[in-house]
Parts: sequence; structure tokens; C-alpha cells
Amino acid sequence: MSTSYPRPGSLSFSSRSHGSLSNRGSLYRASPGSFQPGLFRLGSTSSAFPGSPLSASPAFLLSSLPTLEIDPKLHQIRTEEKEQIKGLNNQFASFIDKVRKLEQQNKILETQLRLLKGKDQYKSNVGRIMTAHSQPLKQQIDALKQDKVKLQNELNHMQAYLDELKSRYEDEINRRNQLENEFVLTKKDLDDIYVQKVVVESKLESTSNEMKYLNQLFEEETRELQPQIQNAMVTVEMDNNRELEMKHIIDEVKEQYQAMAAKSRDETEQWHKNKCDDIARQTQKNLEDLKRARGQIAELTRYAQRLNGEIEALKNQRANLESAVAQAEEQGEQAVQSAKGAIQDLEEALRRAKHDMAGKVREYQELMNVKLALDIEIATYQKLLEGEENRMGGQAPSQQFSAIDKLAGLLTQGMALPAHNMAPGGTSLTNNNSLKRPLLIKTIETKDGKILSEASHFSEK
Repeated sequence: MSTSYPRPGSLSFSSRSHGSLSNRGSLYRASPGSFQPGLFRLGSTSSAFPGSPLSASPAFLLSSLPTLEIDPKLHQIRTEEKEQIKGLNNQFASFIDKVRKLEQQNKILETQLRLLKGKDQYKSNVGRIMTAHSQPLKQQIDALKQDKVKLQNELNHMQAYLDELKSRYEDEINRRNQLENEFVLTKKDLDDIYVQKVVVESKLESTSNEMKYLNQLFEEETRELQPQIQNAMVTVEMDNNRELEMKHIIDEVKEQYQAMAAKSRDETEQWHKNKCDDIARQTQKNLEDLKRARGQIAELTRYAQRLNGEIEALKNQRANLESAVAQAEEQGEQAVQSAKGAIQDLEEALRRAKHDMAGKVREYQELMNVKLALDIEIATYQKLLEGEENRMGGQAPSQQFSAIDKLAGLLTQGMALPAHNMAPGGTSLTNNNSLKRPLLIKTIETKDGKILSEASHFSEK
């Protein structure tokens, strides 16, 4: 948009922004003079006019301006802008054409998709085969796991029983050691008692010898005193005329000594007899305890031997169970590995089948594209033939036949085009930019192999 004021010299300026801010003041070139245009520079206008730059009247501004010439850069900039607008318009038109082409291709692909979905598809039995093959393997793995759990429970039970037997064996060993210690102590007491018996027997023998010695000494002293007593009695009788009964005194003393000796002998014999009886009883008791301890030791030895045999049997059973568990684990791992290998093989076969199926689908899509392109070409030429026949209906038969032959030749030439020169929309890639043809789009709705509806329409391309 431009604003101009009529005045000799015809000043013109534009409100459009061109370039950067630094080039805005150089759009116009002034004629010789001292005036430098500063109309679009805020700094200069503010210094020249105290108020707003646009507050002055246009007449005053134009009267103060000298004659100006149009800068040739303005025409160049406008020409560049026009070219840019043309290029943008062309790009926009090409974008619209591309959108239309893409919409047509989308409709064609949707039609092909509906056709492919409506057809009978082969359902693969790979999953069922894999399930049927992996089911017995899973059952075998579950059975091995159950056997492993059962063997583990039996192993734990045997381990607990073995621990119980070990504790009982240790208790019996401790009891045996205790009885052996008691036997040693009893034997020591028996030795002490035997030593005491020997000491008592030696004391008894010495006491008996001492009693014999005292009896002999008493008899000798009595024989020695007997004549003296008789002489004393004679003397007393002679001198004092009195009779002393020394014999009675001696008899009494003798009886007292004899009673004392008999009492001592009886007490000693009774003590010795009691002591011997006690020693005999203690010895008998010790012998019985020793015999019982020996019997218990023999029984414990047999029981320990039996426990050792059971421990060895349990160790062998444990080793057998561990080997069976290891073998079952190995078999389970082998079964799992074989199942994994079978699954990998089936997955690889499934992958190959999918890849082959994808190739077949691509080939089928390419064939359908070729068929659709040929159908469209045939329909187009049929329309052209019908129009040509209608147009040439009033002409001579020879001319009509020549036109029909010509169109048939064109149709044959169009059908002989290779499939790789066909675009997805069914039009030929050769001379695509110069030749515009009507595009026939067919829409066929099917279900379970039956055609429900069919529609077709032309689209100009």
C-alpha cells in the first residue's frame, strides 16, 4: 500500500517494510541540496519537531521537502516479492495436487484392504502345534518337580532321623563315659577298702600277738608272785597271827584280767567280723555293679555298632537320594533345554512362515495393483470407445470401423505396458505430467466371499 501527495517533483513513499532497519532510510535518494531525508527516523523527527512526528500537516511537510527520485532498489524488491509470491503459489498448488493424489491413493489402499480382509485367510496352527508339543514336556517338568520335592522331603526326613540317631548315640557315648568313670571310682573305692582290710587284719594280728604276749607276761608275773605271796602269808601268820586271803584276791584279779581280755577279744573279733562283713558286702556290691556296668558297656557297644551300621546305611541312602535328585535335575534341565530348542525351532518356522506370507501378500498386492491399473485403463478406453462410437454414429461404416480399430490398437498398446511403469493409482508413469486421464475408482464391499455392494466413480487426475 502506498501513499502519495501531488506536488511538483512527485514524492512517493511506501509503508511496507523492506530489508532491515538500517536500510529503511536509504530507500530514497535526494536531489542536490543540504536536506537529508529523515522522515522514517524517529531520532531525526523528534529533534526537528517537538511534538509527534505526524502531528504536522502534510502540506507543511511537503512544502519543506525538495525534489526526490525513486530508488531503483524499490522496483527490484517488488519484483522479488512478486516472484516469491508466484513460487509460493506454485508450491501451494503442488501441495494441493499431492494431497489429492494421496487421498486417491488412500482410497485405493482402503479398497484393497477391504478386499483383502473380506477374503478367506488361512489361520496358522503353529500355536496349537506348539501347545500340543509343549504340553507333555510341561507335564514331564511338573512331574520331575514333584519328584524333586518328594525326594527333598524324604531327604529332610532322613536327615532329621539321622540327627536324632546322632544325638542318641552321643547320649549313649556320654552315658558310657559316665559309667566308665563311675566304674573307675568304684574300683578305686574297692582298692581303698581292700587296703583298709589289710590294715585292719594287720592290726588284728598285732593285737592278737600283743594279747598273747600280755597273757604270757601275766602268767610269768603270776608264777613269779606266787612264791612271794606264799612267803608273805607265812610271815604274816607268824608275825601277826592273821590269815591273809591272797589267793582270793589273786583269783579276783585274775578273773578281772581274764574278763577284760575276753571282752577285748570279743569286741575285737566282733568289730573285725563286722568290718569283714561290710567289706564283703561292699565287695559283692562292687562286683555286681562292675558286672552290671560291663553288661551295659557290652550292650552300649552293640547298640553303637548297630547305630554305626544304620548311619552308614543312611549315608548310602542319602548319597543315592542325592544322586537321584541330581539325575532328576539333569533330566529336567535336558527336557527344558529340548523344549526350549523345540520352541525356538517352532518360532523360527513361524518367523519363516510369516516372512513367506508377507512376501506372498506383497506379491498379491502388486498383482492387485497391476490388475486394478489394467481395469482402470480398460474402463477408460471403453468410455473413450463409447464416446467415439456415439460421435461417429452418423458417419460411414468404413470410417467407424477404422476409428474402432485405431482405439483397439491404443487399448492393446495400453494393456501391453509393463507393471513396473504403473503408478499405485493405476495411471502410467510415462508422460504423467503432460497427459491427464480420468481415474476410475471401484469400491467393492464383500463379506464371507460374497459381494454385498459395488460402486464406481471417476476422478479427474
